[in-house]
This record gives sequence, C-alpha cells and structure tokens, in this order.
Amino acid sequence: MTDRSLYVSSAGVLRRGWTDGMVRELLGLPDVQGRDPRRWSPAPLRLYRLARVEALERTPEFASVAARARAAGSAPGLRAAVAGRAARRRDAVLAAVRAEPIEVPLLPPAELDRRAARYRRLLAARAPAGAVPVGPPARWRVAYLRQCLARYDSLLDGLYGGTGRREAERLLRRRVYGAIAAAYPALAPECARRLALEDR
Repeated sequence: MTDRSLYVSSAGVLRRGWTDGMVRELLGLPDVQGRDPRRWSPAPLRLYRLARVEALERTPEFASVAARARAAGSAPGLRAAVAGRAARRRDAVLAAVRAEPIEVPLLPPAELDRRAARYRRLLAARAPAGAVPVGPPARWRVAYLRQCLARYDSLLDGLYGGTGRREAERLLRRRVYGAIAAAYPALAPECARRLALEDR
C-alpha cells in the first residue's frame, strides 16, 4: 500500500501553483498511477513523490517555467485557446462515449447469481464491518455487472473536473446501465434506481 503522506495528487500539485503544462514539462509521468482503492472514481489516481515535487520547486528551471506560465496565463488569447482545447477534448470524449459499443457479459441466471455473490463476499472481506450494504439480489447482480464494465471508465481519461467531466460521466452511466437493462430486462428497475441515485 502506498504511504499517501509521501505523495501529492495531481490536484495537490495544482494547488501548489503548478499548471498542467508545468506538470507535463517538469514532472512528466506520475510516480504512482491507478484506481483509488478508498473510493470509486472513473478518473485515474495520479500521485507524485512529494520530495521530487519540492526539489523541483527549488530549481531555477522551475522558476523560469513558472514565470513563463504566469506571463502566458495573463494573455487573453491564450485563455481562449486553452478553453477551446478543453471544449474540443470534451467533445471528442463525448463522441467516443456515444460511439463505443457497450458489451455486457451474458450469463445464465445461476452463474450471474454465483458471481454476484462472490463479488459481494470480496467487497465485504475488504471493507470495515457494516460498510458493505445489504440488499436484494438484483442490487448485487447489477453491482457485479457494473464492475465488469468498469473498463469503459477509461473513455473519460483526459477530462478533469468541470462540466465536461460531469456530462461525460452522466452519459457513460446512462449507456452502461442502459446496456445492462437491455441485456437483463429483469434488472431494469435496479438499473433505473442506481442511475437516479448516481445522477443526483
């Protein structure tokens, strides 16, 4: 398990005064990347070693890049260009989410029940006592199928925060739960319930 006190997240680096461009230019690839085990999120977790970040902040190269970023950020044309790039990236991700075929595994009812029960036991084993909610079998069937389709969350990579991210997440949720409901019509009410909860 990574000791989080020794690392700073992407958002933490930005709060320290870095820009996305500075992170790409000076820090490069994160030291740790993956999914946050403490909470579900479609965005990948990116962590940078705090010692490396602090060491770079003391270099003349950092001061030079930071000064360039401040000067560029004050130019109104650059802000419009950055906003345009973000809008194009959001539009490209939305188009990819709309076009990607969602392939739900088709399982016999007994096999789906067996896998859903195993998934629930795995979650219960990893969570503190009482943290895994109980519920009807349909809830665990849908939870298992949603977990099987988590690979589609990578379609959202490259969108960070803001309206574009929320819009893309909502569209992906609707497509995934719609595909589960189409493949397993008996699970449609549970898909609708989860969608209503997650869209709030």
